[in-house]
Amino acid sequence: MIDVYSWPTPNGHKVHIMLEECGLRLGRDWQVHAINIGQGDQFQPDFLKISPNNKIPALVDPTGPDGKPISLFESGAILLYLAAKTGKFLPRSDRAKFKTLEWLMFQMGGVGPMLGQAHHFRLYAPEQIEYAVNRYTNEARRLYSVMDRQLQTHRFISGAQYTVADIAIFPWIRRWANQGIDWADHPHLKAWFDRIAERPAVQRGVAVLADARKPLTDDKARAALFGQEQYKKR
Repeated sequence: MIDVYSWPTPNGHKVHIMLEECGLRLGRDWQVHAINIGQGDQFQPDFLKISPNNKIPALVDPTGPDGKPISLFESGAILLYLAAKTGKFLPRSDRAKFKTLEWLMFQMGGVGPMLGQAHHFRLYAPEQIEYAVNRYTNEARRLYSVMDRQLQTHRFISGAQYTVADIAIFPWIRRWANQGIDWADHPHLKAWFDRIAERPAVQRGVAVLADARKPLTDDKARAALFGQEQYKKR
Protein backbone atom coordinates (compact mmCIF):
# COMPACT_ATOMS: atom_id res chain seq x y z
CA MET A 1 0.00 0.00 0.00
CA ILE A 2 1.28 3.47 -0.89
CA ASP A 3 1.77 5.84 2.06
CA VAL A 4 0.93 9.49 1.46
CA TYR A 5 1.97 12.14 3.96
CA SER A 6 -0.23 15.11 3.33
CA TRP A 7 -2.58 17.89 4.40
CA PRO A 8 -5.65 19.37 2.65
CA THR A 9 -3.84 22.10 0.72
CA PRO A 10 -3.72 22.54 -3.07
CA ASN A 11 -0.46 20.62 -3.32
CA GLY A 12 -1.80 17.85 -1.13
CA HIS A 13 -5.01 17.62 -3.11
CA LYS A 14 -3.07 17.28 -6.37
CA VAL A 15 -1.72 13.96 -5.19
CA HIS A 16 -4.99 12.80 -3.63
CA ILE A 17 -6.79 13.48 -6.93
CA MET A 18 -4.10 11.83 -9.03
CA LEU A 19 -4.20 8.65 -6.98
CA GLU A 20 -7.97 8.42 -7.25
CA GLU A 21 -7.96 9.27 -10.96
CA CYS A 22 -5.41 6.50 -11.55
CA GLY A 23 -7.83 3.98 -10.05
CA LEU A 24 -6.02 3.72 -6.74
CA ARG A 25 -8.49 3.87 -3.88
CA LEU A 26 -7.97 5.35 -0.45
CA GLY A 27 -7.99 2.57 2.13
CA ARG A 28 -7.40 -0.13 -0.47
CA ASP A 29 -4.36 0.97 -2.48
CA TRP A 30 -3.11 3.95 -0.51
CA GLN A 31 -3.36 5.41 2.94
CA VAL A 32 -2.98 8.97 4.11
CA HIS A 33 -1.01 10.19 7.10
CA ALA A 34 -2.02 13.66 8.25
CA ILE A 35 0.87 16.11 8.52
CA ASN A 36 -0.67 19.04 10.35
CA ILE A 37 1.39 21.92 9.02
CA GLY A 38 -0.24 24.35 11.45
CA GLN A 39 1.03 22.29 14.39
CA GLY A 40 4.55 21.83 13.00
CA ASP A 41 4.35 18.16 12.01
CA GLN A 42 6.38 18.97 8.90
CA PHE A 43 9.45 19.59 11.05
CA GLN A 44 9.47 16.20 12.74
CA PRO A 45 12.61 14.12 12.03
CA ASP A 46 10.72 11.16 10.57
CA PHE A 47 8.95 13.40 8.07
CA LEU A 48 12.15 15.24 7.15
CA LYS A 49 13.69 11.90 6.18
CA ILE A 50 11.27 11.66 3.26
CA SER A 51 10.66 15.38 2.68
CA PRO A 52 13.88 17.28 3.42
CA ASN A 53 12.27 20.56 2.29
CA ASN A 54 9.73 20.19 5.16
CA LYS A 55 6.78 20.55 2.78
CA ILE A 56 3.82 18.33 2.06
CA PRO A 57 3.02 16.12 0.26
CA ALA A 58 5.44 13.21 0.34
CA LEU A 59 4.92 9.65 -0.80
CA VAL A 60 6.43 6.26 0.01
CA ASP A 61 5.74 3.42 -2.38
CA PRO A 62 6.91 0.00 -1.09
CA THR A 63 7.07 -1.30 -4.66
CA GLY A 64 9.07 1.25 -6.58
CA PRO A 65 10.39 0.99 -10.15
CA ASP A 66 12.91 -1.70 -9.21
CA GLY A 67 10.57 -3.48 -6.84
CA LYS A 68 12.12 -1.72 -3.86
CA PRO A 69 10.65 1.10 -1.73
CA ILE A 70 10.94 4.64 -3.04
CA SER A 71 10.15 7.92 -1.30
CA LEU A 72 9.36 11.14 -3.12
CA PHE A 73 8.71 14.74 -2.20
CA GLU A 74 7.53 17.64 -4.41
CA SER A 75 4.00 17.30 -5.75
CA GLY A 76 4.99 17.64 -9.41
CA ALA A 77 7.51 14.83 -9.11
CA ILE A 78 4.89 12.67 -7.40
CA LEU A 79 2.37 13.30 -10.20
CA LEU A 80 4.91 12.27 -12.80
CA TYR A 81 5.86 9.19 -10.80
CA LEU A 82 2.24 8.08 -10.54
CA ALA A 83 1.71 8.76 -14.25
CA ALA A 84 4.70 6.54 -15.06
CA LYS A 85 3.64 3.85 -12.59
CA THR A 86 0.08 3.58 -13.89
CA GLY A 87 0.52 4.67 -17.52
CA LYS A 88 -2.17 7.34 -17.12
CA PHE A 89 -2.58 11.09 -17.64
CA LEU A 90 0.72 11.74 -19.41
CA PRO A 91 0.49 11.36 -23.21
CA ARG A 92 2.82 8.89 -24.89
CA SER A 93 3.66 10.86 -28.02
CA ASP A 94 6.60 13.20 -27.53
CA ARG A 95 4.72 16.22 -28.85
CA ALA A 96 1.70 15.80 -26.59
CA LYS A 97 3.86 14.78 -23.63
CA PHE A 98 6.00 17.90 -23.80
CA LYS A 99 2.96 20.14 -24.21
CA THR A 100 1.60 18.58 -21.03
CA LEU A 101 4.90 19.04 -19.20
CA GLU A 102 4.95 22.65 -20.37
CA TRP A 103 1.69 23.35 -18.56
CA LEU A 104 2.69 21.29 -15.55
CA MET A 105 5.78 23.50 -15.22
CA PHE A 106 3.53 26.54 -15.65
CA GLN A 107 1.64 25.40 -12.57
CA MET A 108 4.72 24.53 -10.55
CA GLY A 109 6.64 27.69 -11.38
CA GLY A 110 3.80 30.19 -11.72
CA VAL A 111 0.30 29.27 -10.61
CA GLY A 112 1.30 27.68 -7.29
CA PRO A 113 3.87 30.21 -6.08
CA MET A 114 2.01 33.31 -7.26
CA LEU A 115 -1.42 32.29 -6.03
CA GLY A 116 0.20 31.22 -2.77
CA GLN A 117 1.60 34.73 -2.38
CA ALA A 118 -1.77 36.24 -3.26
CA HIS A 119 -3.37 34.16 -0.51
CA HIS A 120 -0.68 35.15 1.96
CA PHE A 121 -0.78 38.89 1.46
CA ARG A 122 -4.54 39.11 1.01
CA LEU A 123 -5.50 36.84 3.93
CA TYR A 124 -2.67 35.95 6.29
CA ALA A 125 -0.09 38.74 6.44
CA PRO A 126 -0.07 40.42 9.88
CA GLU A 127 -0.37 43.79 8.17
CA GLN A 128 -1.93 44.82 4.90
CA ILE A 129 0.80 45.88 2.50
CA GLU A 130 -0.93 47.55 -0.43
CA TYR A 131 1.96 47.07 -2.84
CA ALA A 132 2.18 43.34 -2.14
CA VAL A 133 -1.59 42.82 -2.30
CA ASN A 134 -1.79 44.62 -5.64
CA ARG A 135 1.27 42.90 -7.09
CA TYR A 136 0.13 39.35 -6.37
CA THR A 137 -3.56 39.97 -7.06
CA ASN A 138 -2.65 41.39 -10.45
CA GLU A 139 -0.36 38.44 -11.15
CA ALA A 140 -3.14 36.04 -10.18
CA ARG A 141 -5.45 37.75 -12.64
CA ARG A 142 -2.79 37.58 -15.34
CA LEU A 143 -2.31 33.85 -14.81
CA TYR A 144 -6.05 33.24 -14.92
CA SER A 145 -6.14 35.14 -18.21
CA VAL A 146 -3.36 32.96 -19.63
CA MET A 147 -5.35 29.84 -18.80
CA ASP A 148 -8.59 31.35 -20.07
CA ARG A 149 -7.00 32.10 -23.46
CA GLN A 150 -5.62 28.58 -23.69
CA LEU A 151 -9.04 27.11 -22.97
CA GLN A 152 -10.70 29.14 -25.71
CA THR A 153 -9.33 26.61 -28.19
CA HIS A 154 -8.61 23.52 -26.06
CA ARG A 155 -10.94 21.33 -24.03
CA PHE A 156 -8.25 20.68 -21.42
CA ILE A 157 -5.30 22.76 -20.34
CA SER A 158 -2.69 21.12 -22.57
CA GLY A 159 -4.93 19.98 -25.41
CA ALA A 160 -7.65 17.45 -26.09
CA GLN A 161 -6.77 15.09 -23.22
CA TYR A 162 -7.22 15.32 -19.48
CA THR A 163 -3.71 15.13 -18.02
CA VAL A 164 -1.51 15.75 -15.01
CA ALA A 165 -1.56 19.43 -15.99
CA ASP A 166 -5.28 19.68 -15.28
CA ILE A 167 -4.88 17.73 -12.06
CA ALA A 168 -2.08 20.06 -10.91
CA ILE A 169 -3.89 23.31 -11.68
CA PHE A 170 -7.41 22.56 -10.46
CA PRO A 171 -6.79 22.58 -6.68
CA TRP A 172 -5.04 25.93 -6.87
CA ILE A 173 -8.04 27.77 -8.28
CA ARG A 174 -10.70 26.34 -5.96
CA ARG A 175 -10.33 29.48 -3.82
CA TRP A 176 -10.59 31.98 -6.64
CA ALA A 177 -12.47 34.56 -4.56
CA ASN A 178 -9.60 34.70 -2.04
CA GLN A 179 -7.27 35.53 -4.94
CA GLY A 180 -9.33 38.53 -6.07
CA ILE A 181 -10.76 36.75 -9.12
CA ASP A 182 -14.11 37.45 -10.79
CA TRP A 183 -15.19 34.43 -12.82
CA ALA A 184 -17.02 36.74 -15.24
CA ASP A 185 -13.60 37.75 -16.57
CA HIS A 186 -12.57 34.14 -17.31
CA PRO A 187 -15.54 32.25 -18.81
CA HIS A 188 -13.53 29.54 -20.59
CA LEU A 189 -11.56 28.74 -17.46
CA LYS A 190 -14.77 28.69 -15.43
CA ALA A 191 -16.34 26.16 -17.82
CA TRP A 192 -13.22 23.98 -17.55
CA PHE A 193 -13.25 24.32 -13.76
CA ASP A 194 -16.85 23.19 -13.55
CA ARG A 195 -16.17 20.13 -15.73
CA ILE A 196 -13.19 19.09 -13.62
CA ALA A 197 -15.10 19.63 -10.37
CA GLU A 198 -17.78 17.17 -11.51
CA ARG A 199 -15.34 14.26 -11.88
CA PRO A 200 -15.97 11.65 -9.15
CA ALA A 201 -12.24 11.06 -8.55
CA VAL A 202 -11.69 14.81 -8.11
CA GLN A 203 -14.51 14.96 -5.59
CA ARG A 204 -13.01 12.06 -3.67
CA GLY A 205 -9.56 13.64 -3.80
CA VAL A 206 -10.53 17.03 -2.41
CA ALA A 207 -12.49 15.34 0.38
CA VAL A 208 -9.34 13.69 1.77
CA LEU A 209 -8.52 15.23 5.18
CA ALA A 210 -10.90 18.11 4.41
CA ASP A 211 -12.46 17.91 7.87
CA ALA A 212 -9.06 18.17 9.55
CA ARG A 213 -8.20 21.65 8.34
CA LYS A 214 -9.24 24.50 10.61
CA PRO A 215 -9.10 28.29 10.13
CA LEU A 216 -5.70 29.79 10.81
CA THR A 217 -6.20 31.77 13.99
CA ASP A 218 -3.49 30.97 16.56
CA ASP A 219 0.06 32.24 16.85
CA LYS A 220 1.57 28.74 16.92
CA ALA A 221 0.13 27.93 13.53
CA ARG A 222 1.28 31.25 12.09
CA ALA A 223 4.80 30.64 13.41
CA ALA A 224 4.87 27.15 11.90
CA LEU A 225 3.65 28.31 8.51
CA PHE A 226 5.11 31.79 8.13
CA GLY A 227 7.39 32.56 11.08
CA GLN A 228 10.63 31.57 12.69
CA GLU A 229 9.80 27.85 12.86
CA GLN A 230 10.36 27.77 9.10
CA TYR A 231 13.90 29.08 9.43
CA LYS A 232 15.34 27.03 12.26
CA LYS A 233 18.33 24.93 11.35
CA ARG A 234 17.49 21.23 11.57
